[in-house]
Amino acid sequence: MIALRHEIHYGDRLMRCIVDRPKNVIALLDDAVARRPDGIAIVAGDRRISYRALAAEVEAIAAHFAAHGLVSGERIGLLLGNRPEFLVTILAAARLGLIVVPMTVRQSLDEVSFMLTQCGAAAIVYDVAFAAIVPELPALRARFVVDGAPAFHPVAAADLPPAPVVDVASEAPFCILYTSGTTGRPKGAVLTHLGVLHSVLHYEDAFAFQEGEVGALAVPASHVTGLVAVLLTALRVAGTAVILEGFKARSFLETMARERVTFTLMVPAMYHLCLLDPELGNFDLSSWKLGGFGGAPMPSATIARLAEALPGLTLCNAYGATETTSPATILPRGQAATRPGRVGKPGPCADIVVVDADGCEVPPGERGELLIAGPMTIPGYWDNPDANRPSFVGGYWRSGDIGSIDADGYVSIHDRMKDVINRGGYKIYCIEVENVIAQLPQVIECAVTGYPDPVLGERVQAFIHADPARPVSAEDLRAACAARLSDYKVPERFTFLDAPMPRNANGKIVKSALREAATLPGLG
Repeated sequence: MIALRHEIHYGDRLMRCIVDRPKNVIALLDDAVARRPDGIAIVAGDRRISYRALAAEVEAIAAHFAAHGLVSGERIGLLLGNRPEFLVTILAAARLGLIVVPMTVRQSLDEVSFMLTQCGAAAIVYDVAFAAIVPELPALRARFVVDGAPAFHPVAAADLPPAPVVDVASEAPFCILYTSGTTGRPKGAVLTHLGVLHSVLHYEDAFAFQEGEVGALAVPASHVTGLVAVLLTALRVAGTAVILEGFKARSFLETMARERVTFTLMVPAMYHLCLLDPELGNFDLSSWKLGGFGGAPMPSATIARLAEALPGLTLCNAYGATETTSPATILPRGQAATRPGRVGKPGPCADIVVVDADGCEVPPGERGELLIAGPMTIPGYWDNPDANRPSFVGGYWRSGDIGSIDADGYVSIHDRMKDVINRGGYKIYCIEVENVIAQLPQVIECAVTGYPDPVLGERVQAFIHADPARPVSAEDLRAACAARLSDYKVPERFTFLDAPMPRNANGKIVKSALREAATLPGLG
């Protein structure tokens, strides 16, 4: 049983906190090294890195950062795919009190430039394969290239002085994760050491993890789920993180069997793709005990098929966001089939209320907006008071999700207030895509919606009302989007309308009518 107490953090926020917890993220590494120095911390293909070796790499890279004049509180961009250097970098940054800024390698040059500029990054670590999306910014005093070899280039010199000892406070920022913003520009969610540690401890408790668990990193390490739920949770239990560069069902299943993986956290579409593999029954997956999922509902049929194909696998639903450092609710083990439509109960330290349009709490079972507080909830967005004011109230983060809490304390999500598409767990704000399309001179107006997809949940659809005197093709639109947006944000359907968009009495586009139309085949 986790011991809790009330504490005040982030100025005046009163919250339930776990009493027995590490002070900061680097303490997770120190503890794991003390417990299992020769245990395997990372598996990546043929590479196996022990905790002792991981600690040595972290110290070397921290010394390398310090030698380049980086000091506590400065921001360092991180543009790496799923590879061991990702974990080494974030731990080396934590060792110095640096604030790491992970970015997905699927982002555009414009997006990367904005993020680095907005957070005032002093340095960047990047894979040479993604050099094309690394901007030339005067503020970047240092650039560290990972070139495909096991180490940074240039390799941290052995004769560098040790990194200075930095006492990192629990409330200090650990990383900044950018989320799509309703204004069309991403917001930098500030994840603190305090928040990350509580999320990790919530996972450990809810999933009943033991020392030495083996987790598969099959989602991007730059996302909150990959970073917190897999990498840092495995670190907490002195376990092994099996790092996959990307997700392909067959190679994923091969790795799961070979490495005797015990847990995963993925979006439902990935489990569905595993079921579609005709060789699924030929793999020894008896070690795979827990399958966490979130980002989208898991169809009942998928749950039933997984129970039949993998009877030893327990599914656990979780609900959260970058702003809640991942899990705000976790469905107790074994209830995925018996509690359909539920995303779990609030974590031990999570405080969730449902409010109406006037901000008044509603009775159990009634619908309203979910407000979430606790040590896992971020203190705010980086240098963005305009986003903070409407997003946080009384220490609660306004999720924008319509939900309810039943009499037994189980949370359900019914709809999204925010105009957002959920493509296989990737969140896409429509206005961000609309802003790019609207810049084309041929476009009079546009609207972006999602359309149903049996595997990913939703895909992106764009409705275009163009100038008949200035024709524009779907290929033109797709190319314009690809130049400015991450690939998963680029619309896959373009429907051209001869008439203006349907609007209500207030002049707003009626997207419900467009969503209905989006179920029909589009042009392009």
